[in-house]
Amino acid sequence: MVKIGNIELPEFPLLLAPMEDVSDPPFRRLCKTHGADMMYSEFISSEGLIRDAIKSRMKLDIFDYERPVGIQIFGGDEEAMEMSSKIVSTVKPDLVDINFGCPVKKVVCKGAGAGVLKDVDLMVRLTQAVIKGTDLPVTVKTRLGWDESSINIDEVAERLQDIGVQALTIHARTRAQMYKGHSDWSHIARVKNNPRITMPIFGNGDIDSPEKALKYKNEYGIDGIMIGRAAIGYPWIFNEIKHYFKTGEHLPAPTVIDRVEAARNHLKWSMEWKGERLGIVEMRRHYTNYFKGIHSFKEFKQKLVTTDAPEDLFAIMKEIEQVYAGYEFV
Repeated sequence: MVKIGNIELPEFPLLLAPMEDVSDPPFRRLCKTHGADMMYSEFISSEGLIRDAIKSRMKLDIFDYERPVGIQIFGGDEEAMEMSSKIVSTVKPDLVDINFGCPVKKVVCKGAGAGVLKDVDLMVRLTQAVIKGTDLPVTVKTRLGWDESSINIDEVAERLQDIGVQALTIHARTRAQMYKGHSDWSHIARVKNNPRITMPIFGNGDIDSPEKALKYKNEYGIDGIMIGRAAIGYPWIFNEIKHYFKTGEHLPAPTVIDRVEAARNHLKWSMEWKGERLGIVEMRRHYTNYFKGIHSFKEFKQKLVTTDAPEDLFAIMKEIEQVYAGYEFV
């Protein structure tokens, strides 16, 4: 069993990564249904929370059925991070997570996200500010370092644990790599094998199949895996990995009926949470992933991304089920 503060997770938990414009409550609900053990909100700007920005506040929405769930914040100012930590605590998530890994320029330029990798002393101060602002467990997600010549994850892990961080997720790339190139999990294994490290260490980066999940589990000795992009349009990956760990066999691939059901639920829950119009519009980015690999699907996709009425969208999905009944993926 893996413990983060008072949170008890299964042996070798599978975590859903916090992804901007993806990991909202409807998507998290879908992933929870399909086996995710713990999830995180989209990352939230500490400055946005303090300014009472509507988008930032909306990201604080969590629901009991998705627990355990963490809210992730980012920022480069100690006072703002402490204040936002206090605000986050009022909605009673299970933990507060700090993003020191986002490589996007607009975040890094503000001295936040992966930008903090250049200044470990600042990272420590920002983390202390968050810990000061909450009684909840505080965890961190970060990267190996700024670039290949400045990999500092060993120092980061020790110093964060020393000030009270209770779990660390490491994306096995540098900031310079963004999301490209090879992820190097040997650095994560080294952190995990450091006798000074007692907090759970989770690995993240490039896990897209049950085989790879098992290989990395055995090879690198981490406490669990965080899955991000591979779950977009494919929430089944969590249960597929769990089944493969137990049996060495694959679950049957999701059928077109399964995919339609997932897309339908995602749309329905998005409209419930965001409102009908926004739910429909923001769902459009997901259809390609749900129906990936289906031949001659272009016409249906075009309908899905241009239709505005919920009843028409559900009718299109019904038609997809009928047209592709029995369809086998190659």
